[in-house]
Formats: sequence, C-alpha cells, structure tokens
Amino acid sequence: MIHSGGEIMNYMIVDAYRIGEFPFWFHQTWTTILQLCIALVILFRTIGLATLASLAVIVLTVICNYPLAKLQHKYQSKLMVAQDERLKASSEALVNMKVLKLYAWEKHFKNVVDILRNAELKLLYAVQLRRTYNTFLFWASPMLVSTASFLACYFLNVPLNASNVFTFVATVRLVQEPITSIPDVIAVVIQAKVAFARIVSFLDAPELQGEKFKNRCFDDNLKGSISIKSANFSWE
Repeated sequence: MIHSGGEIMNYMIVDAYRIGEFPFWFHQTWTTILQLCIALVILFRTIGLATLASLAVIVLTVICNYPLAKLQHKYQSKLMVAQDERLKASSEALVNMKVLKLYAWEKHFKNVVDILRNAELKLLYAVQLRRTYNTFLFWASPMLVSTASFLACYFLNVPLNASNVFTFVATVRLVQEPITSIPDVIAVVIQAKVAFARIVSFLDAPELQGEKFKNRCFDDNLKGSISIKSANFSWE
C-alpha cells in the first residue's frame, strides 16, 4: 500500500472538503473582476484620466501578489505532506496501542509525533504568514487607490467638487469588500489546486487499479477450476 490509513483519512476529511468548497469561491473571482471593471468605468466618467492612477495601483497590487501566491502554493503543498506524515504516525500509534504498551514505547512514539507536529506547525506558520501579507496588501489597496487618484487629480488639474468626490468615495467603498476578499479567494484556489492534485495521485495509485487484476478465463470449460501449466513447485 502506497497510502496509509492516516493519509486516506486526510484525503477524505481535508482535501475532499476543500474541493467541495471551491465552487462557492470560484464565482467570487469573476464577480470581483466584473465589479472592478464597472467601478473603473464609473471612476473614468467621474474623474477622467486620473482613473489611470487607480488602474496602475490595482495592477501593481496584483503583480506584487503573484510571487506571494507562488510561495503560498509551495508551502501549502509541503504542509499537506507534513500533515499526512503526522496523521500516519498518530493512526499507527493508536492502532498498535497494545504493542506500544507491551514494550513501553509510548514515550518514543510521543517524541516522534511531537517532532512531526513541530514540523507541521512551522509550515503552517509560513503559509499563514504569506496569507497575512496578501491580506495586508489587498486591504491597503483601497486607500492606495484613493490616494493615487486624488494626487492624479491634483497634478492633472481635474476639478474636484462635491458631486465627483462623493461619487468617487462611494464607488471605492462599494469595491472595497470584493477587493478585501481576494486574499481568501486566492487561498481557497491554492488549497483546492493542491487538494485536487493529491486526490488525483491517490486515485491513480497502483493498488487502486483494479482492472489490472481482474481474472480472465478464455476457456469456458475451465470456469470454476484451477489450471496450471509448465509450473515447478518445491518446499522445505
């Protein structure tokens, strides 16, 4: 068996759940893009060419997020492997508890589980740290968009009055919630991608390829019997 009981349990509890959760967040991706496009159109009709500053800030935010997303995907994959190792050791210890008690191996297995848990915690810290960077980046983006737009209006001599200022602020406020949800969407997409790859590797495992081990009989007269040809047997 390539996959242990702990790994299979992790596939069912964690990976299958994340794949099932992905369709809900998938629609958040295109709705966020649609809302941003509509907001940019409204801003262009309100402050004119100063909207290019807002667009530049949004593009820079996405570009800065790309390497962070790659690192998050890398550490997420390592985290799931570490979690599999910990669950494998824990399940083996629980299944063979009588043997552990008989030979007084409890302390040894406890140390093994603690080492695996500490390795998992380090990777979990790395994943959450990258996610914190993403959250800070996108939560700060509405403020950066407002600052860049007003500075562009100042340098381009775009007149600011109550009508266009309040329209601008209201539009930025409407897209603030979709923008701040982007880190969660990125995290869910990365987790679903890792989970899907893990489940595919599990389903493609050799022990699950049952069609390779089907019994085939080409002679109808031999059904229900055993036929051996050109065989050598020995015993001691």
